[in-house]
Amino acid sequence: MDLDLSEDLALVRDTAREFATKVVEPTAADRDREHRFPRDEFNQAAELGLCGVLVPEEFGGMAVGTLGSAIIVEELSRACASFGVTISVHNSLVCSPIARHGTDGQKAAYLPRLASGEMLGAYALSEADAGSDAASLRCKAVRDGDDWLLQGAKLWITSGNEADLIIVFARAEEGVTAFLVETASEGFSVGKVEEKLGIRSSSTVEIIFDNVRVPGDNVLGEVGKGLAVAFDTLDGGRIGIAGQSLGITQACLDASLRYATEREQFGRPLAAFQAIQWKVADMSADLAAARLLTWRAASLRDQGRPHTLEAAQAKLVASRLSNRSANEAVQIHGGAGYTTEFPVARYFRDARITEIYEGTTEVQRIVIARNLFGR
Repeated sequence: MDLDLSEDLALVRDTAREFATKVVEPTAADRDREHRFPRDEFNQAAELGLCGVLVPEEFGGMAVGTLGSAIIVEELSRACASFGVTISVHNSLVCSPIARHGTDGQKAAYLPRLASGEMLGAYALSEADAGSDAASLRCKAVRDGDDWLLQGAKLWITSGNEADLIIVFARAEEGVTAFLVETASEGFSVGKVEEKLGIRSSSTVEIIFDNVRVPGDNVLGEVGKGLAVAFDTLDGGRIGIAGQSLGITQACLDASLRYATEREQFGRPLAAFQAIQWKVADMSADLAAARLLTWRAASLRDQGRPHTLEAAQAKLVASRLSNRSANEAVQIHGGAGYTTEFPVARYFRDARITEIYEGTTEVQRIVIARNLFGR
């Protein structure tokens, strides 16, 4: 692959970076403290086209591909991981599967509204007894004439209480099926709102379906083939979370360099001590390696080539790195890093989720091993 970004992708990166610096970062600490969803920031991102990066141009999108999307998520997550995951879910878990698996009618009905920010998207796969084991879900879909009725509950749904459109996976008689569900539908409600350790400006909720009626035209993909849609979508989602992890790591590196230059001990700046130098050197080298791994997976997806292995590798390596980097950033800051006065405390809390959602670290290892052994 070409390791130099095209002129178009460089412009996308610079646009996202400027937006993150001027709009997202100034409100990040307050939104985290107040558990406030970034609705205003989302609307402004939509005006720049950042909410339709995986939407074809004919439906009002930017169509910059998975690589462009990963770069955008990294830049946004560098400023605020909560905002980064909001955009990642909207693009990679909602816009992308509709663009890849939707009918012409579904694309025309939803993609322009998602790209413009009129609609915010969410993705509902996990349940109380179906987290890593996605195939064991129990949410039911029953035919009622030409329509479907959904009954059950979903957990851990990012943006679930803010979304206008949710891709829901439910078990029909023919097998697991994906549905496009508008949250204004009768019988749809939000249950428990999670109080989380990190990414507190991103909402995570339980959603409940009490005989929610879904038109037959809103089946995404084929009836009974929903898991194929889910797993293809998760490949893209894992690349998005790898991008988020890169952003967190970059933020940790930036903060560590800044603090080590300004803070003095024993008459010298921290940057003069080899122990500190080695920490930031390792962080920088590992970040460069993880970024290339993520870009490789994204490029393969954009080329329509197999990439399940590479997506899992990128997510595994980048998410573990973000946690190591956040730990080192707090250590470099010392006692100050354990306070909310410095952003590394937030990075430390935010990084932890990257090894859990979109498939845990253990699941990524299973996916990688199965690909290596051909199982």
